Amino acid sequence: MFDRIGGVADVVVHLYEGLRKKGHDVRIITPRPASYKGDAPEGYILLGNTSGTRFSAGLGTHGTWTFDIDSDEVKRVLEKEKFDVINFHEPWAPILARQMMQHSTAAHVGTFHANFVDSAAGKSLVNLFVPYAKPVTEKLDIITAVSPAPAAVLLDKGSGHRLVDNIKYIPNGIDLKKYSTKPSRAVKHPTMKTILYVGRLEARKGVKYLLTAYKDLADRREDVQLMIAGQGDDEQKLRDFVTEQNIQRVTFLGFISDEDKIYHLHRADAFCSPAVRGESFGIVLLEAMAAGVPVVAGDNIGYVSVMKDTGAISLVNPKDTVDFTRRLEIMLFNEDIRRVWRDWAKHYIRQFNYPKVVDQYEEAYKEAVALHEKRPKAKSRFSLR
Repeated sequence: MFDRIGGVADVVVHLYEGLRKKGHDVRIITPRPASYKGDAPEGYILLGNTSGTRFSAGLGTHGTWTFDIDSDEVKRVLEKEKFDVINFHEPWAPILARQMMQHSTAAHVGTFHANFVDSAAGKSLVNLFVPYAKPVTEKLDIITAVSPAPAAVLLDKGSGHRLVDNIKYIPNGIDLKKYSTKPSRAVKHPTMKTILYVGRLEARKGVKYLLTAYKDLADRREDVQLMIAGQGDDEQKLRDFVTEQNIQRVTFLGFISDEDKIYHLHRADAFCSPAVRGESFGIVLLEAMAAGVPVVAGDNIGYVSVMKDTGAISLVNPKDTVDFTRRLEIMLFNEDIRRVWRDWAKHYIRQFNYPKVVDQYEEAYKEAVALHEKRPKAKSRFSLR
């Protein structure tokens, strides 16, 4: 959470900052990272400890578990802070949310981010936690989800529930000014069209499919190059694949900072995120839109919820190499389509600017407080977990 790595952490920190600007008193409650030894930063409350883990059964992603939570410490924090509303992000995640709900008298909002519906492994994990999750859900006053993808589990398991049938969809957001501002040093290649990928290098992200489609394009044209930014378990496999297949003009950038990501986005001619599953939204797509870079994206359930209307021309089945290659070429070289896409993105992206997203969460909090039979206050105390 402290280094703001990951979509959920980014949302929480922007909510913290946005709500404080609106005059609210806010805390972020999070487990202490395993490697963090200092005092909690201003605005943070550390409860319990985390242990990093790789989810099993083929999910192919990373997460954390929370351990060593002192119930008396939870009680002391809740008694001291006297929150009006607590927003639990991923409320089913063990174990902190459940312990806090047992002792909290505040209104509770549960926000679901993760997509577990488009893989057998994800569904198995959900089934494992259903008995654990039921009492947690009962203690929520409002449920929000970033898109229909994470909500699908709730709708499947809890149809007819008072909350499940009234889910509020609040999208992930973006710092529009940050990503739309072009760095002075970001100059496009004078003779080469650049495709950019940014993300984890793991199977569900579909980078191997991108390399296969790109190879077909690169074999025909010498004026294209591919930049791959990110790290992950499949990095060496992908590097070996490039060598074995003799794929030309591919550069692995490794991990890059937000500053470098913005630089590369503004230098790119097309952004490609070919994820085949496991996506609940697609913040990387918003980032590319804000930078004015045409997108080619996998047609997974999460990305479909973002790439609407004109944006649907970006969607492709990554396993269909012929169509994938064709889509890359069109989004790189067809100036008429690029112009239409960029005009759509310029207007569409505005709804995701963080101040608008913060407004939606604030309204959800006020409704939760009212439903919890508490009087809304001009300056409520919010907690984000």
